[in-house]
Amino acid sequence: MKIMMVLVGLSLTLCIINFAYLLAEGVDVQEALSFTIVILVASIPLAIEIVTTTTLAIGSKNLAKHGAIVAKLSAIEDLAGMSILCSDKTGTLTLNQMMLQDDTPIYCDGETQESVLVLAAMAAKWKEPPRDALDRLTLGSVNMSLLESYEQTDYLPFDPQTKRTEGTVRNKETGVEFKTSKGAPHIILALLPQSSSNIRDQVEKDVARLGECGIRSLAVARTISGTDTWEMAGLLTFLDPPRLDTKQTIEDARHHGVQVKMITGKLPLPGRYNK
Repeated sequence: MKIMMVLVGLSLTLCIINFAYLLAEGVDVQEALSFTIVILVASIPLAIEIVTTTTLAIGSKNLAKHGAIVAKLSAIEDLAGMSILCSDKTGTLTLNQMMLQDDTPIYCDGETQESVLVLAAMAAKWKEPPRDALDRLTLGSVNMSLLESYEQTDYLPFDPQTKRTEGTVRNKETGVEFKTSKGAPHIILALLPQSSSNIRDQVEKDVARLGECGIRSLAVARTISGTDTWEMAGLLTFLDPPRLDTKQTIEDARHHGVQVKMITGKLPLPGRYNK
């Protein structure tokens, strides 16, 4: 619109000057007016779309110097009128790389982060390539040599209904067989006996505490040897950290009057991502 207004203003100015010049030269008023109108109509940029396209093309060249890839010229115009930026979280605002945290709540005597990692790896196909992000996190962090004395006799893959994986393993040396499972904390808690109310309360408190820091939890449990009774081993904590340029990008967007909204399928976590 600014380009249009400038061009029309210049056309009117020049046509008025032309009309005045014709009158000063003694040309008939009707003839001078007719000639001026023809010039006016010819000078008004009816092909403004071509002018706009050329302007956007120059703009895309300048954007390319800043590392921006313009797939469609119209996208520049759309971006200029944007008021709300809706962004995905995983891989867009974050690195899409799960990182194990040092904070590992333990609920069984003698367990450590390393032993909980081993139990979590037993609830996966540790001799095969990881099937999802959590398996990559677990198998990429565990000491694989600690699994050599075990063999997996049965495996229950992840299912959206059960929201957990389960492995049945046997110790090659002692022949003792037991089950391990990893999954969402509230799903694993449902496996525990009713007498484990104290453990259940502590796990829920730990999950809430970690969630306030933007840290997610993966519960790991195992059956007591020779029984089908489950006991909670511990919580593996992990985080998908923000990209290095996320903070600056959001600040720049807000500086230009653009609201930033994160749209994700996960539950919103207070703390890290909305600071």
